[in-house]
Amino acid sequence: MESEQRMSSEFDSVLMVGFGGPTRGCCRKFDDCPGEAFCFVHNVVGGRASSADRIREVSAHYEHFGGVSPFSFFSQKQAGALEMVLESGGIEAPVYVGYRFWTPFVKESLAEMHRRGLRRTLAIVLAPHRAKVSFEAYRSEVESARKELGGEAPEVEFIETPWFDHPGYVEATAGRIRQVTGGMTEEQFRSARLIFSAHAIPVSMAKVSPYEEQFAGTAARVAEFLGKEKYGIGYQSSPDVPPGTWLEPDVLDVIEEAAGQGAKDVILVPVGFICDHVEVLFDLDVEAKEKAEECGMGFFRAGTVGSHPSFIAMLHDLVSDRMAGGKS
Repeated sequence: MESEQRMSSEFDSVLMVGFGGPTRGCCRKFDDCPGEAFCFVHNVVGGRASSADRIREVSAHYEHFGGVSPFSFFSQKQAGALEMVLESGGIEAPVYVGYRFWTPFVKESLAEMHRRGLRRTLAIVLAPHRAKVSFEAYRSEVESARKELGGEAPEVEFIETPWFDHPGYVEATAGRIRQVTGGMTEEQFRSARLIFSAHAIPVSMAKVSPYEEQFAGTAARVAEFLGKEKYGIGYQSSPDVPPGTWLEPDVLDVIEEAAGQGAKDVILVPVGFICDHVEVLFDLDVEAKEKAEECGMGFFRAGTVGSHPSFIAMLHDLVSDRMAGGKS
Protein backbone atom coordinates (compact mmCIF):
# COMPACT_ATOMS: atom_id res chain seq x y z
CA MET A 1 0.00 0.00 0.00
CA GLU A 2 1.13 3.56 -0.76
CA SER A 3 0.62 4.65 2.86
CA GLU A 4 2.96 1.88 4.02
CA GLN A 5 5.68 3.16 1.68
CA ARG A 6 5.65 6.61 3.19
CA MET A 7 8.77 7.55 5.11
CA SER A 8 8.28 7.62 8.85
CA SER A 9 9.99 10.39 10.84
CA GLU A 10 10.06 11.98 14.25
CA PHE A 11 9.21 15.27 12.50
CA ASP A 12 5.74 15.99 11.20
CA SER A 13 6.30 19.39 9.56
CA VAL A 14 8.79 21.96 8.27
CA LEU A 15 9.05 25.64 9.19
CA MET A 16 10.92 28.07 6.92
CA VAL A 17 11.98 31.09 8.98
CA GLY A 18 12.64 34.34 7.14
CA PHE A 19 12.95 38.09 7.42
CA GLY A 20 9.57 39.05 5.99
CA GLY A 21 8.34 41.97 3.93
CA PRO A 22 5.30 44.26 4.00
CA THR A 23 2.13 43.06 2.32
CA ARG A 24 -1.27 44.70 2.01
CA GLY A 25 -3.21 45.05 5.24
CA CYS A 26 -2.99 47.44 8.16
CA CYS A 27 -1.23 46.01 11.20
CA ARG A 28 -3.15 48.42 13.47
CA LYS A 29 0.01 49.44 15.29
CA PHE A 30 -0.86 53.14 14.91
CA ASP A 31 -4.20 54.91 15.15
CA ASP A 32 -3.41 56.89 11.99
CA CYS A 33 -2.00 54.25 9.63
CA PRO A 34 1.29 55.45 8.09
CA GLY A 35 1.33 52.59 5.57
CA GLU A 36 2.58 49.03 5.52
CA ALA A 37 6.14 49.96 4.51
CA PHE A 38 6.57 52.38 7.41
CA CYS A 39 5.28 49.84 9.92
CA PHE A 40 7.49 47.09 8.53
CA VAL A 41 10.66 49.18 8.69
CA HIS A 42 9.61 50.37 12.16
CA ASN A 43 9.46 46.71 13.20
CA VAL A 44 12.98 46.14 11.84
CA VAL A 45 14.86 49.15 13.20
CA GLY A 46 12.79 49.88 16.29
CA GLY A 47 11.07 53.01 17.49
CA ARG A 48 14.10 54.91 18.80
CA ALA A 49 14.16 58.60 18.00
CA SER A 50 17.54 58.11 16.32
CA SER A 51 15.92 55.65 13.92
CA ALA A 52 13.34 58.07 12.53
CA ASP A 53 15.42 59.18 9.54
CA ARG A 54 16.36 55.61 8.67
CA ILE A 55 12.71 54.53 8.83
CA ARG A 56 11.70 57.31 6.43
CA GLU A 57 14.61 56.57 4.11
CA VAL A 58 13.99 52.84 3.77
CA SER A 59 10.20 53.23 3.68
CA ALA A 60 10.67 55.47 0.64
CA HIS A 61 12.44 52.60 -1.13
CA TYR A 62 9.31 50.50 -0.76
CA GLU A 63 7.17 53.28 -2.18
CA HIS A 64 8.89 52.70 -5.54
CA PHE A 65 7.03 49.39 -5.56
CA GLY A 66 3.67 50.45 -4.18
CA GLY A 67 4.69 50.29 -0.53
CA VAL A 68 4.84 46.49 -0.39
CA SER A 69 7.38 43.73 -1.01
CA PRO A 70 7.23 40.49 -3.04
CA PHE A 71 9.27 38.66 -0.37
CA SER A 72 6.29 36.85 1.14
CA PHE A 73 5.03 35.76 -2.27
CA PHE A 74 8.36 34.28 -3.27
CA SER A 75 9.05 32.57 0.05
CA GLN A 76 5.57 31.07 0.02
CA LYS A 77 6.35 29.72 -3.45
CA GLN A 78 9.53 28.17 -2.05
CA ALA A 79 7.53 26.53 0.74
CA GLY A 80 5.01 25.15 -1.72
CA ALA A 81 7.72 23.84 -4.02
CA LEU A 82 9.52 22.15 -1.13
CA GLU A 83 6.31 20.55 0.13
CA MET A 84 5.65 19.14 -3.33
CA VAL A 85 9.10 17.56 -3.76
CA LEU A 86 8.95 16.14 -0.24
CA GLU A 87 5.58 14.62 -1.05
CA SER A 88 6.91 13.15 -4.29
CA GLY A 89 9.73 11.57 -2.29
CA GLY A 90 7.38 9.97 0.20
CA ILE A 91 7.54 12.56 2.99
CA GLU A 92 4.20 13.95 4.10
CA ALA A 93 5.16 17.11 5.96
CA PRO A 94 3.35 20.42 5.51
CA VAL A 95 5.76 23.34 5.02
CA TYR A 96 5.02 26.62 6.79
CA VAL A 97 6.72 30.00 6.72
CA GLY A 98 7.18 32.35 9.66
CA TYR A 99 8.74 35.80 9.57
CA ARG A 100 10.59 37.94 12.08
CA PHE A 101 9.13 41.28 11.03
CA TRP A 102 5.80 40.73 9.29
CA THR A 103 2.82 38.48 9.30
CA PRO A 104 2.69 35.54 9.45
CA PHE A 105 5.08 36.11 12.33
CA VAL A 106 6.95 33.09 13.66
CA LYS A 107 4.67 33.03 16.69
CA GLU A 108 1.57 33.03 14.49
CA SER A 109 2.84 30.17 12.35
CA LEU A 110 3.81 28.06 15.35
CA ALA A 111 0.40 28.64 16.93
CA GLU A 112 -1.35 27.62 13.71
CA MET A 113 0.80 24.50 13.43
CA HIS A 114 -0.15 23.53 16.98
CA ARG A 115 -3.85 24.07 16.24
CA ARG A 116 -3.51 21.66 13.32
CA GLY A 117 -2.07 18.99 15.58
CA LEU A 118 1.59 19.28 14.55
CA ARG A 119 3.96 18.56 17.39
CA ARG A 120 7.53 18.41 16.09
CA THR A 121 8.89 20.59 13.28
CA LEU A 122 12.17 20.91 11.43
CA ALA A 123 13.19 24.53 10.85
CA ILE A 124 15.16 26.03 7.95
CA VAL A 125 16.69 29.51 8.18
CA LEU A 126 16.20 31.41 4.92
CA ALA A 127 19.69 32.94 4.95
CA PRO A 128 22.77 31.43 3.29
CA HIS A 129 25.46 33.21 5.35
CA ARG A 130 25.55 33.08 9.12
CA ALA A 131 25.83 36.00 11.51
CA LYS A 132 24.12 37.22 14.64
CA VAL A 133 21.46 38.99 12.57
CA SER A 134 20.73 35.91 10.48
CA PHE A 135 20.92 32.37 11.82
CA GLU A 136 21.24 33.30 15.50
CA ALA A 137 18.47 35.89 15.36
CA TYR A 138 16.08 33.51 13.62
CA ARG A 139 16.77 30.80 16.15
CA SER A 140 16.16 33.27 18.99
CA GLU A 141 12.92 34.37 17.37
CA VAL A 142 11.65 30.79 17.38
CA GLU A 143 12.72 30.23 20.97
CA SER A 144 11.02 33.44 22.13
CA ALA A 145 7.83 32.58 20.26
CA ARG A 146 7.69 29.09 21.76
CA LYS A 147 8.22 30.52 25.23
CA GLU A 148 5.34 32.97 24.76
CA LEU A 149 3.08 30.21 23.49
CA GLY A 150 3.92 27.92 26.36
CA GLY A 151 2.80 24.40 25.61
CA GLU A 152 0.79 25.47 22.58
CA ALA A 153 3.62 25.26 20.06
CA PRO A 154 5.40 22.37 18.39
CA GLU A 155 8.94 21.44 19.36
CA VAL A 156 11.45 22.87 16.88
CA GLU A 157 14.84 21.67 15.74
CA PHE A 158 16.94 23.52 13.20
CA ILE A 159 18.83 22.18 10.22
CA GLU A 160 22.38 23.01 11.26
CA THR A 161 24.26 22.17 8.07
CA PRO A 162 25.63 25.33 6.37
CA TRP A 163 24.64 25.46 2.71
CA PHE A 164 26.44 28.57 1.42
CA ASP A 165 28.63 26.36 -0.78
CA HIS A 166 26.25 23.44 -1.27
CA PRO A 167 26.24 22.23 -4.90
CA GLY A 168 22.49 22.85 -5.10
CA TYR A 169 22.86 26.50 -4.07
CA VAL A 170 25.83 26.98 -6.37
CA GLU A 171 24.06 25.39 -9.34
CA ALA A 172 20.88 27.40 -8.74
CA THR A 173 22.85 30.65 -8.57
CA ALA A 174 24.79 29.77 -11.71
CA GLY A 175 21.50 28.94 -13.39
CA ARG A 176 20.11 32.38 -12.60
CA ILE A 177 23.26 33.97 -14.01
CA ARG A 178 22.92 31.99 -17.23
CA GLN A 179 19.29 33.05 -17.54
CA VAL A 180 20.09 36.75 -17.40
CA THR A 181 23.16 36.47 -19.66
CA GLY A 182 21.58 34.17 -22.23
CA GLY A 183 21.69 36.87 -24.88
CA MET A 184 25.41 37.56 -24.44
CA THR A 185 28.01 36.29 -26.85
CA GLU A 186 30.66 34.01 -25.36
CA GLU A 187 33.20 36.80 -25.65
CA GLN A 188 30.88 39.32 -23.97
CA PHE A 189 30.28 36.92 -21.09
CA ARG A 190 34.02 36.25 -20.64
CA SER A 191 34.84 39.96 -20.54
CA ALA A 192 31.91 41.01 -18.32
CA ARG A 193 32.72 41.63 -14.66
CA LEU A 194 30.92 39.25 -12.32
CA ILE A 195 30.11 40.98 -9.01
CA PHE A 196 28.52 39.18 -6.05
CA SER A 197 26.62 41.11 -3.38
CA ALA A 198 25.42 40.46 0.15
CA HIS A 199 23.89 42.65 2.84
CA ALA A 200 26.44 44.66 4.80
CA ILE A 201 26.62 44.01 8.54
CA PRO A 202 28.58 45.84 11.27
CA VAL A 203 32.30 45.06 11.27
CA SER A 204 32.12 44.23 14.98
CA MET A 205 29.50 41.57 14.25
CA ALA A 206 31.44 40.17 11.30
CA LYS A 207 34.50 39.62 13.50
CA VAL A 208 32.66 37.04 15.59
CA SER A 209 30.85 35.20 12.79
CA PRO A 210 31.71 33.29 9.59
CA TYR A 211 29.65 35.75 7.50
CA GLU A 212 32.47 37.21 5.38
CA GLU A 213 34.15 33.85 4.87
CA GLN A 214 30.92 32.17 3.82
CA PHE A 215 29.98 34.99 1.45
CA ALA A 216 33.42 34.81 -0.15
CA GLY A 217 33.05 31.03 -0.32
CA THR A 218 29.77 31.27 -2.23
CA ALA A 219 31.27 33.74 -4.69
CA ALA A 220 34.34 31.59 -5.28
CA ARG A 221 32.35 28.41 -5.85
CA VAL A 222 29.89 30.03 -8.29
CA ALA A 223 32.66 31.78 -10.22
CA GLU A 224 34.56 28.50 -10.45
CA PHE A 225 31.42 26.70 -11.61
CA LEU A 226 31.04 29.25 -14.42
CA GLY A 227 34.73 29.30 -15.31
CA LYS A 228 35.10 32.97 -14.36
CA GLU A 229 38.53 33.62 -12.91
CA LYS A 230 38.01 37.33 -12.30
CA TYR A 231 35.13 38.53 -10.18
CA GLY A 232 34.36 41.02 -7.42
CA ILE A 233 32.41 41.03 -4.17
CA GLY A 234 30.64 43.97 -2.58
CA TYR A 235 28.23 44.79 0.20
CA GLN A 236 24.93 46.58 -0.12
CA SER A 237 22.13 48.16 1.88
CA SER A 238 24.29 49.62 4.66
CA PRO A 239 23.01 52.70 6.51
CA ASP A 240 24.76 56.05 6.28
CA VAL A 241 27.41 55.43 8.94
CA PRO A 242 31.10 56.34 9.33
CA PRO A 243 33.44 54.41 6.97
CA GLY A 244 34.83 51.21 8.38
CA THR A 245 31.96 50.51 10.79
CA TRP A 246 30.04 48.31 8.35
CA LEU A 247 31.49 45.79 5.93
CA GLU A 248 33.02 47.19 2.76
CA PRO A 249 33.55 47.67 -0.15
CA ASP A 250 30.17 49.01 -1.15
CA VAL A 251 28.87 47.29 -4.26
CA LEU A 252 28.55 50.67 -6.01
CA ASP A 253 32.26 51.26 -5.53
CA VAL A 254 33.02 47.79 -6.90
CA ILE A 255 31.01 48.60 -10.03
CA GLU A 256 32.90 51.87 -10.48
CA GLU A 257 36.21 50.09 -9.99
CA ALA A 258 35.29 47.51 -12.63
CA ALA A 259 34.49 50.28 -15.09
CA GLY A 260 37.87 51.90 -14.36
CA GLN A 261 39.54 48.59 -15.22
CA GLY A 262 37.87 48.53 -18.62
CA ALA A 263 34.86 46.23 -18.04
CA LYS A 264 32.06 46.97 -20.50
CA ASP A 265 29.36 44.99 -18.72
CA VAL A 266 28.60 44.09 -15.13
CA ILE A 267 26.74 40.97 -14.00
CA LEU A 268 25.44 41.57 -10.49
CA VAL A 269 24.57 38.50 -8.42
CA PRO A 270 22.78 38.96 -5.04
CA VAL A 271 23.92 35.72 -3.38
CA GLY A 272 23.20 37.06 0.10
CA PHE A 273 19.46 36.89 -0.63
CA ILE A 274 17.34 33.91 -1.67
CA CYS A 275 14.22 35.87 -2.71
CA ASP A 276 13.84 39.02 -4.75
CA HIS A 277 12.59 41.75 -2.44
CA VAL A 278 13.02 45.47 -2.02
CA GLU A 279 16.65 45.41 -0.89
CA VAL A 280 17.36 43.69 -4.19
CA LEU A 281 14.82 45.54 -6.33
CA PHE A 282 15.80 49.03 -5.11
CA ASP A 283 19.42 48.81 -3.99
CA LEU A 284 20.45 46.84 -7.07
CA ASP A 285 17.86 47.30 -9.82
CA VAL A 286 17.63 51.05 -9.17
CA GLU A 287 20.79 52.31 -7.47
CA ALA A 288 23.34 49.82 -8.80
CA LYS A 289 21.87 50.00 -12.29
CA GLU A 290 22.13 53.80 -12.20
CA LYS A 291 25.78 53.53 -11.17
CA ALA A 292 26.54 51.11 -14.01
CA GLU A 293 24.84 53.39 -16.53
CA GLU A 294 26.76 56.39 -15.20
CA CYS A 295 29.93 54.41 -15.82
CA GLY A 296 28.82 53.53 -19.35
CA MET A 297 28.43 49.83 -18.58
CA GLY A 298 25.81 47.31 -19.56
CA PHE A 299 23.92 46.07 -16.50
CA PHE A 300 22.74 42.50 -15.95
CA ARG A 301 21.24 41.49 -12.60
CA ALA A 302 20.88 37.79 -11.94
CA GLY A 303 17.79 36.62 -10.14
CA THR A 304 17.93 35.21 -6.64
CA VAL A 305 17.63 31.45 -6.39
CA GLY A 306 13.95 31.60 -5.47
CA SER A 307 12.27 28.35 -6.44
CA HIS A 308 15.01 27.20 -8.81
CA PRO A 309 14.79 23.38 -9.01
CA SER A 310 18.39 22.91 -7.84
CA PHE A 311 17.79 25.02 -4.74
CA ILE A 312 14.54 23.26 -3.88
CA ALA A 313 16.26 19.91 -4.42
CA MET A 314 18.96 21.00 -1.98
CA LEU A 315 16.35 21.86 0.65
CA HIS A 316 14.68 18.52 0.03
CA ASP A 317 17.96 16.69 0.57
CA LEU A 318 18.71 18.55 3.80
CA VAL A 319 15.22 17.90 5.15
CA SER A 320 14.97 14.27 4.09
CA ASP A 321 18.43 13.47 5.45
CA ARG A 322 17.57 14.97 8.86
CA MET A 323 14.20 13.27 8.93
CA ALA A 324 15.90 9.98 8.18
CA GLY A 325 18.13 10.44 11.21
CA GLY A 326 21.07 12.31 9.67
CA LYS A 327 22.88 15.28 11.14
CA SER A 328 21.68 18.07 8.82
